Amino acid sequence: MLQNDPDRLFPVDQASRPIARELYESVAKLPIISPHGHVDPRLLHDDEAFPNPAELFVRYDHYVTRLLHAAGIPLTTLGIPDTSGAVPTGEPRDAWRALCSNWRLYAGTASGYWLSNIFAEQFGITEEPNASNADALFDRISEQLATPAFRPRALFAQFGIDVLATTDDPLDDLAIHDALAADPTFSGRVIPTFRPDAYINPRTTDWAGRVERLAAWSGSAPSDYRGYIEGLEGRRHYFVEHGAVSADHGVLQPLTVELDTAEAESLFAAALRGTLSDADAARFEAHMLFQMARMSTEDGLVMTVHAGVHRNHSADTFHRFGPDTGHDIPVATQWVEPLRPLLNAFGMVEDFHLVLFSVDETTYSREIAPLAGFYPSVYIGAPWWFLDAPDAVLRFRAAVTETAGFSRGSGFIDDTRAFLSIPARHDMSRRLDAAFLARLVAEGRLGVDVAHDILVDLVSTQPKKVFKLDR
Repeated sequence: MLQNDPDRLFPVDQASRPIARELYESVAKLPIISPHGHVDPRLLHDDEAFPNPAELFVRYDHYVTRLLHAAGIPLTTLGIPDTSGAVPTGEPRDAWRALCSNWRLYAGTASGYWLSNIFAEQFGITEEPNASNADALFDRISEQLATPAFRPRALFAQFGIDVLATTDDPLDDLAIHDALAADPTFSGRVIPTFRPDAYINPRTTDWAGRVERLAAWSGSAPSDYRGYIEGLEGRRHYFVEHGAVSADHGVLQPLTVELDTAEAESLFAAALRGTLSDADAARFEAHMLFQMARMSTEDGLVMTVHAGVHRNHSADTFHRFGPDTGHDIPVATQWVEPLRPLLNAFGMVEDFHLVLFSVDETTYSREIAPLAGFYPSVYIGAPWWFLDAPDAVLRFRAAVTETAGFSRGSGFIDDTRAFLSIPARHDMSRRLDAAFLARLVAEGRLGVDVAHDILVDLVSTQPKKVFKLDR
């Protein structure tokens, strides 16, 4: 049976469990603030019924597909198309049957927890998925997805989402966001996020083409470094005018360096010619990350940095299926020295907000929390990707709180493309923070009234402050 215990994730000891329950209940129904995620805004604009359970829970969820792939199930069976066209894509029921038949693979995982919560809370499913009931569950969920209550906008309201941020290409015209904002039938707040990785990392496929399109927009020559910088500045202002509050940066390592104009122009020209070495490409990207910080001090966009993921680790998978198909792997990350040029230049600038996200949890207590405990600009990003799981979240709280307290965190971010998992993820975070605070109360280290105030801050006040959402 799928379990949806009302006391799930609370401490097992009877001294702190009632405290955790009381704390959680005080924030359980507060609106969801999602300042970083990857839901396509077209989902809410078009407001069409979700096609089937496999598309919703398997096809686009890398947490789900990667474990099935590791168990020997081809990605094509899971609905992911082979770009070569050599292998036919599986039918939706094939993908769903693969999930149900291998349900036990997800025991103890964050994916298993979220899916169990979604099935129980949103679909009323209590039986554990398996090979025998796969088709019946597919039909049951499909019937519910066809009802008006399961349209994206209805769910947005049902979930209690106050703010939902998307992730957008710098040259996106943001017409979908404008249409949602102008639609009198939709009262939600959906805001874009400036994501310039493919424009500032010259190792990115078609980087030169992107620079050329940026130049065409700004009216500068593609070979003009100054025009390139001004084009990025212009697009950031465009995003601000259309409701954006942050700029997000995904990097392998958070390297920053300030180059003089002559060297920057030389590296830029070499990148356009395709003659830039790997070392110089990394140096140019580090310079551009520095420039993004400078721009944030001028236009006010919150700067978030997600570091430490080796993208597309499997060359064969990348060649056959493309990016974002489950084979991104965490790597060790350093922050103190790599960020020093940026922080020496901008770390004390008033109203500059820099949020650091890591999938290398060894850096939390050693580097990120001490940085956030000194620099007014630095905030600790919530556990992300491979770390947004119950035990890892509790380790995160223990690692950062003794050095930086609770006030230097970003608040929870769900970082998801899986729209229906948003409430399950935020609920998990609220329960775990309640559990952590309950232990401090039970140990006599914190008063229950203070713990209550802190939990409200973590859920609501802090993310609004860090991401400047009330401005």
